[in-house]
Amino acid sequence: MNQRIGLQDQLISELDRAIRMLFTSPTPNRPSPAGKLPDPNLKPNDRLKSISLMRVNHAGEISAQALYSGQAIMARSKKTRTQLLGAAAEEQDHLAWCAERLAQLEGKSSRLDPLWYLGSFCIGILAGAPGDSVSLGFVAETEKQVEAHIEDHLERLPKTDTKSAAILKRMASDEAHHGTTAQLAGGTKLPAPVRFAMACGGGILRRIALRI
Repeated sequence: MNQRIGLQDQLISELDRAIRMLFTSPTPNRPSPAGKLPDPNLKPNDRLKSISLMRVNHAGEISAQALYSGQAIMARSKKTRTQLLGAAAEEQDHLAWCAERLAQLEGKSSRLDPLWYLGSFCIGILAGAPGDSVSLGFVAETEKQVEAHIEDHLERLPKTDTKSAAILKRMASDEAHHGTTAQLAGGTKLPAPVRFAMACGGGILRRIALRI
């Protein structure tokens, strides 16, 4: 009975957190890597391209928050839960940086952010259900794929958009650290079909958020 009440409390707390995240401006714990850089003079087409790419990254960070939250709720050990929440705190920085950059570019985040959050939270619950080693393996694979997509965005970003580039470079470094930490903590390598399904899911989010 106590465990069920505890789970209910966590879900209520998570609902409150999700509402605040989706409908208020996120507050970073660390300053933006782009904070002290001068504003680049972007051509109209370059600005629109930067907006599209940063909207995708913002949606990805919404999903990351939800994934980590779902996995933290299902974590078996306090150590794993603390690790997941610590990574989520850094992902909150990424979310705030992307939101700030979108505002500077006069762009908007994805209209489907609530859907990205809900779907990713459910996936986080499923990923955490088999146990901590699988959950940490999911983190490692997720961060590996996210790092690859950020590197792709760095290639596609207008060369003059140094502010967005600075943010993405720091994000890529953090993602690599999260993945390595999860592996060292005992994360198991996921089966190829699961990794493929994760890649497909990420690809769907990126293609849709690029436009909506």
